[in-house]
Parts: sequence; C-alpha cells; structure tokens
Amino acid sequence: MKIVVQRNPAEDVLKAKGVRSWPTWGCGVSKFPWCENETCYVLEGDVIVTPNGGEPVQIKAGDMATFPAGMSCTWDVKAPINKHYNFH
Repeated sequence: MKIVVQRNPAEDVLKAKGVRSWPTWGCGVSKFPWCENETCYVLEGDVIVTPNGGEPVQIKAGDMATFPAGMSCTWDVKAPINKHYNFH
C-alpha cells in the first residue's frame, strides 16, 4: 500500500473532482495515528505521514494525497494543517 501524492494539481483537476465542495478539517502541530480511505487537498501546513511498516511521505500546502483503504499510518504535523477531504 502506498500514499499517492500529486504536487500542485491544476485547478481543472480540482474542479473535476469537486475538491472545493469537500468538507474541511484542520489541526495544530501534533502527532497521531490515522486509518482512513481518503483523498485530501492540503490548503495550509506541512505533515510527515508514515505508513505502518513503510517510508515517510511529506505532504504540504498545494498537495493532493490519496490514502488506500486499510492503510494505518502516523501523522506528524509540522505546521498547522487545513485541508479539504473526501472519504471513499
């Protein structure tokens, strides 16, 4: 299982997916476990996400990330996060 990160997707990609209509979520600098089948678009912030048994992935403002079903990981938020999200 792998986190797929698209750096700075074009606005037409965001529109096609309806990203701007997705709910938003945010948190401050923190570290916590996470397990969800989700696509998110980061508006602000910086996080290092480490899948259990996998390599860390940096996700930051302007990135779209997709987390596969069943992936457990740890979020290490380095700068407060604000994101649009969509659960699959």
